[in-house]
Amino acid sequence: MTDDILLRVDGEVDQPAELSLADLSAIDAAYQVADAGTLSPSRRGVAVSLEGLLLLVGVRPSAKFITLHASADDFHASVPLEAVRGQGYFVYRLGEQPLPASDGGPVRFFIPDPDACQVGEVDECANVKFLDHVELTEQRGHDNRPTDEEQHAKLHESQGGE
Repeated sequence: MTDDILLRVDGEVDQPAELSLADLSAIDAAYQVADAGTLSPSRRGVAVSLEGLLLLVGVRPSAKFITLHASADDFHASVPLEAVRGQGYFVYRLGEQPLPASDGGPVRFFIPDPDACQVGEVDECANVKFLDHVELTEQRGHDNRPTDEEQHAKLHESQGGE
């Protein structure tokens, strides 16, 4: 296993963290999903729930939004934390290695059923691949998701339908 940093978590947290594969793997087994395919047949790898990650860093009550940053493709999504808190997962490992870029690694944020969040701001574009930074904030953070159907279609076309 590699000890390279996969994910940085900061903002409205008690313990900002730079997490390696080993750190993510060490989150309590109750928050781990050994096969992300059980969440959605199109996913593969090992995942940890958003709740498990929040417990690790100690989310503050002032945190109202989670902003997901992917520097590899300059994509950012900011959604209400409570809307995704019980729904979100971070797919971070395939076998004993970090999730490869071909699967959206180093980390891929995944909401199996965005409609279950019952918030218009949470859509399939909140499923952020190439994720490397999670920021918890009081106010909505940087968000450059498509704002209309045409932009949305172009984004997914450029990403091969994902």
